[in-house]
Amino acid sequence: MNILLRILIGTIAVLVADMLLRGVSLGDMETTNGLLTAILTAVVLALLNAFLKPLLVLFTLPITLFTLGLFMLVINAALVMLADNLVPAFTIEPPRFWWALGFSLIVSFVQGLLSRMDKPRQQPEP
Repeated sequence: MNILLRILIGTIAVLVADMLLRGVSLGDMETTNGLLTAILTAVVLALLNAFLKPLLVLFTLPITLFTLGLFMLVINAALVMLADNLVPAFTIEPPRFWWALGFSLIVSFVQGLLSRMDKPRQQPEP
């Protein structure tokens, strides 16, 4: 159940980013193809973040430390551009890096917001 909720949150985040950025397209949203592309993009991004991102972080640890973590933005944009190559209907217009960076920032923000809403609030102890 938890994995389905994460995919749903990721799909909503991808749809929000598609609506906000004109340089990113999930295809025709009038049909189900756009929704299926959003789901597929969310799944591909989740798999890339689960398996490839830790390796990239490990290999680029010196530059990430030198830039005080800002290089993580480059890694996130690179993963979005890789997802663009893997999902046929998901397209990013040139300049690809900047649209991918904006896409990754919006998706991260929306996912964080929706994940926070999912967690129950802790009541302070008397």
